[in-house]
Amino acid sequence: MAEIWLFSYGTLRQPEVQRTVFGRELDGHFDEIAGYELGEVTITDPAVIATSGSARHPVLRPADGATGVPGTVFAITPTDLAAADAYEVADYTRVLLPLGSGRQAWVYVLASVAPETTQSR
Repeated sequence: MAEIWLFSYGTLRQPEVQRTVFGRELDGHFDEIAGYELGEVTITDPAVIATSGSARHPVLRPADGATGVPGTVFAITPTDLAAADAYEVADYTRVLLPLGSGRQAWVYVLASVAPETTQSR
């Protein structure tokens, strides 16, 4: 079975969020994504706020000339990917993008500006 890669730059890197969303802490390593910059969204879902500890969450949005946003890439299962989808609110959409390492990974980006050709949900 091919590995599924998930790139996180925000709350999915927090151990307490991982334990709640995936039932365990994930092993990952550094990577980055170019062509995007970090913004913020205000979360209104009480369960997500309780899990992450904050109503303000980072979000990726496209940016010409952006040098790269650091984060962590995790090898996950299809069940984990479904759990991550359930955790992320409608402000985000999951897209498949290249990382600095050359690996392709699923990444949650700002839904209102996501690339049309790579949207998955």
